[in-house]
Amino acid sequence: MGTGTVVLLIIIGVVVLLAIWIIAAYNGFIKLRNMVEEAFATMDVYLKKRYDLIPNLVETVKGYAAHEAGTLEKVIQARNMAATAGSMEEKIIGENMLTGALRNLFALAEAYPDLKANTNFLDLQGQLQRMEDEIANSRKYYNAIVKEYNIKTEMFPSNIIAGIFRFVRKPLFEVSDETQRERVEVKF
Repeated sequence: MGTGTVVLLIIIGVVVLLAIWIIAAYNGFIKLRNMVEEAFATMDVYLKKRYDLIPNLVETVKGYAAHEAGTLEKVIQARNMAATAGSMEEKIIGENMLTGALRNLFALAEAYPDLKANTNFLDLQGQLQRMEDEIANSRKYYNAIVKEYNIKTEMFPSNIIAGIFRFVRKPLFEVSDETQRERVEVKF
């Protein structure tokens, strides 16, 4: 075997290894991207369940606090904005607004003792509390997967594959308003 043949075999070996690495890195990105989408879809299911509870909650509160229409309207507007958001970024912004509006709604309910004793309100409150717990857990999962995906898009050498195939960073589901970092209080 001549020197030219050895060099050719080494070049072929390097090309094959490079091709295997590119395929593995690409498939890793596809797997993580699908996991991010699945995590967001799971969270979206819980968010939709919460959206369905909100009109019932608002209607219950309306009977006791009819003159608080501004607060109730803000809750419905925030719910509609979050429910119709198109992108992940819009969904995150809408959810942050909705969380703040719900906080105001429950603060309003504190002023109405009859409302706090209403069994329908208490049932809706319990359902919303369970939804908030599920949403919090699904946000944690989503953020964990997004973190793993984002690290891979930025770390060398996988960032080369990310750049070639246009895998871009995904947004974390973060609270932008410091006052909203606290959980929605639904205890009465």
